[in-house]
Amino acid sequence: MSNFESIIDRIEIEALRSEFTDTVMMRDPDRLASLFTEDGVWRIPPIVDITGREQIRAMSKQLQSQWDFFVQTTHPGSIQLHGDTAVGRAYISEILRLRDGSSHLNYSIYHDRYRRTPDGWKFAERSYEVRYLDSTPLAGSAPHAGGAAASAPKEHSS
Repeated sequence: MSNFESIIDRIEIEALRSEFTDTVMMRDPDRLASLFTEDGVWRIPPIVDITGREQIRAMSKQLQSQWDFFVQTTHPGSIQLHGDTAVGRAYISEILRLRDGSSHLNYSIYHDRYRRTPDGWKFAERSYEVRYLDSTPLAGSAPHAGGAAASAPKEHSS
């Protein structure tokens, strides 16, 4: 593999990780499921350990139904390429309030395995490791809690 191909692969994998964050922020379980291989695994111990796109879609809907609001940011981590597979890490910060009133602020790591498919790079596995958790009630509020921002611009295809 040339250095140029390696750079392209890294950019595509980083785009995949960014797409993941966008799907959860925009509450799009169908798009989230499409980011995984057919046999992809998603783990968030101790609440999520599932395999396959249908289970990922269903779990995403279940988790999102519990949110008053949710914000996730992803920070680039490592990517190690091995031909048509790769491993990597992404650093995550999240803040959320659930409909039951509980709050969470956490800093975590996604340990990833990626696979090149005919449709591009996909997650073969995402495993979440919480490094810091604060469940102190949040003092702030979300202007548009419970859904996407009311003034979100429409996406246009070119």
